[in-house]
Amino acid sequence: MLGIPLGLLWANAGEWLTHKYLLHGMGMKKGAPFSWHFHDHHQAVRKHGGADPGYHRSLRGWHPQTKEVVGLAAAAALHLPLLPVAPFFTGAVWWSIWNYHRVHKKSHVDPAWARRHLPWHYDHHMGPDQHKNWCVTRPWFDIVMGTRVPYAGTPREAADLARRRDRQPAAAVATAA
Repeated sequence: MLGIPLGLLWANAGEWLTHKYLLHGMGMKKGAPFSWHFHDHHQAVRKHGGADPGYHRSLRGWHPQTKEVVGLAAAAALHLPLLPVAPFFTGAVWWSIWNYHRVHKKSHVDPAWARRHLPWHYDHHMGPDQHKNWCVTRPWFDIVMGTRVPYAGTPREAADLARRRDRQPAAAVATAA
């Protein structure tokens, strides 16, 4: 049974490491492997206030959401050899991978939900530094590694939201009201 908490910790560390070093580290240069994450996903999320319209697409085709699912499936497959010797650990990792996909997708389909339930992930995308707050499901490794930087609910967020509202054309503000 010790495998369950160890699997949850391992999966959270994996989120942090993968996000920081692969998706942002290697993926920062356009055209590089994993560049789809920062240059497609992050761009869409910033443009749409936390939403990523790509999550409404079918997984057919080769786009960021399909690439994410393929990466998660590969991570699950890498843990398959551990199943006979560490079934609780492996099960916790597989559950974490499924949960990652579920909450990550929901956070970009419903940004208000993300701000309430995953503020660390909202902060990663909408905060001033998109190279902080690497965890998605739980902020554990961001806290341990000192990369958790709150943004949602801060005076900085309030000022940024006011500035965005002020920049909207009058017609868009009237339509939104």
